[in-house]
Amino acid sequence: MLVSLNNISKSFLDKSILKDITLSVNDKDRIGLLGINGVGKSTLLNIISGALPYDEGTLSTKNDLRIGYLKQNEALNTSNSLQEEIQDSLKLVFETRKKIEEISSKMSMTSEEEYEKLSAEYEKYTNIYNAADGHNAEVRINTVLNGMGFGNFDMNTSVSVLSGGEKTRFALAKILVENPNLLILDEPTNHLDFSMLNWLEEYLKNYKGAVIIVSHDRYFLDAVASDICEIENGELVRYKGGYSAFLTQKEERVKTLNKEYEKQQREIEDLRDYVRRNLAKSSSTNSVGSRVKALEKMELAAKPNPQVKDLHISFPFDIEPHKTILECKGLKVSVGKGEAKRTLFENFDLSVSRGEKIAFVGKNGVGKSSFLKAVLKKLPCEGIVRWGGNVKVSYFDQELSSLDLNMTVLESVHRKFPTKTEYEIRSMLARFLIEGEDVFKRIREMSGANRAKVALCIIAFERSNVLVLDEPTNHLDYKAKEALDKALREYDGTVIMVSHDRYLLNSVPDKIIEMSSDKITIFNGNYDYYKAHSGNDIVKEAVKEKASNQSAYNESRKNKAEDRKRRAKLMNVEKDIEALQNDIISLRAQCEDSDVSSDYQKLSEILECIKEKEAQLEELENIWLELA
Repeated sequence: MLVSLNNISKSFLDKSILKDITLSVNDKDRIGLLGINGVGKSTLLNIISGALPYDEGTLSTKNDLRIGYLKQNEALNTSNSLQEEIQDSLKLVFETRKKIEEISSKMSMTSEEEYEKLSAEYEKYTNIYNAADGHNAEVRINTVLNGMGFGNFDMNTSVSVLSGGEKTRFALAKILVENPNLLILDEPTNHLDFSMLNWLEEYLKNYKGAVIIVSHDRYFLDAVASDICEIENGELVRYKGGYSAFLTQKEERVKTLNKEYEKQQREIEDLRDYVRRNLAKSSSTNSVGSRVKALEKMELAAKPNPQVKDLHISFPFDIEPHKTILECKGLKVSVGKGEAKRTLFENFDLSVSRGEKIAFVGKNGVGKSSFLKAVLKKLPCEGIVRWGGNVKVSYFDQELSSLDLNMTVLESVHRKFPTKTEYEIRSMLARFLIEGEDVFKRIREMSGANRAKVALCIIAFERSNVLVLDEPTNHLDYKAKEALDKALREYDGTVIMVSHDRYLLNSVPDKIIEMSSDKITIFNGNYDYYKAHSGNDIVKEAVKEKASNQSAYNESRKNKAEDRKRRAKLMNVEKDIEALQNDIISLRAQCEDSDVSSDYQKLSEILECIKEKEAQLEELENIWLELA
């Protein structure tokens, strides 16, 4: 056990943020921490790291626990060079190495008595150096820097000249090199391209310590997390598996909690109704009393927390466009002027048909967003761009430049749709969870997520049959992303988008177009298909397949044997569940017997037995879910 939290609570002023949080973090844990913005994720991380006190509960940590905490916008020392900054993360290693070298130098020119003393020091510092894995320090540094995209950087470069995104990546590299027992990462995937993301996923899966990750990158959480912890209404619930497993388990858990609560409420009402009906009858005195006592002894199930509201997004349209939506021939886009002029891409041909959902991917700066702006005539270009008949286009700009920062939310939407009533506008905004006084806030006062929701609300009102979307999930939390995914999957129109959201790229597009500086490559599938068939991945898969045919065959046999065992165990669990259900039905029938209902002792024993069997049933149902 690295960290153990028991009934931790935290409030700010009179507002309760965390309530009775219990969580254990063990070696090798890979925990994804989820929750909507402002729910208390950073508060919990700061408590775990020791940066923030808590009001109630206990927190215990392993002796000599080293915690590495990467916060958003982690600060670097801008007066350092990259070399100095990265070596700072292994300060102990380099200081110990220097000390060993100094002692070694003295040992070659000293007396016998002094030599023995220096030998003891040499052994002491060598042990420290070995414990810190000092011999592999440079290897670790080079591995991480290459993975984070700094392999070709001059390490004498000053930190101050890095861009904001590069500083964020370098801060992540620095903390990975440090190699703490517990790694806490707050939104680590920001500013990483696909190759960096893939590298980081593999690195974290093989990390020797434990990892807690706050991220809205659902694909990343599926790849890395072994558990998902969600904070909702101040409480924390832990789920086994990655993000997709969390969605399924949470849905089942909420259903089960609601059923149990409603079931107990019906039982309570039945008991109360019996007492009301029979209170005046002298012949029923014993049975009434037993039921009153049963009510008093009943352990009431807590009412399930109200679920956080979900967004309800849809993009209807009125007119069906012609079959060909967009034709591009010989498209060329350049940026800059004079000697600084640079061609992003040229000789670009593309045909988009009605109903297609296309996503553009590629390295930053290759021209993906510029392509969208070019076809919308928002950027000069050469070549032919021809939209089809009856096409109506809506555009989501990742910079949200179409929103006037000085306008209120209500004014922003009303300006676009002056014929809409305030009721209609507020009703649509409410579907995006912008309600109450928030509609009177100025756009500049809104978070990035809520600005994006206003832009999406305007698009929903436009009723367009083609959506051109530039990074639509930027700023959105996981619940908003889920709602947008669903809306785009159900949308019957055409989608042309640019996105780095791999979960979205897996669930929405039926075609991925990879842009590079000199060509475009079309993949007729989602992100997983693209990943399996793009460039180096194809070569890697071919080599892997050639090298491991026998291994794959053995693994297949092993999997089949394990599957047979799983199915046999599943059948046994199903039999046990059926037996328990029959037992519970039988025991409940006994409670209705007048001899039993009038005997408080007997009734209590049977009710206790029912409670035990229901607990066994719940445990077996959880086992059944895992096996199934």
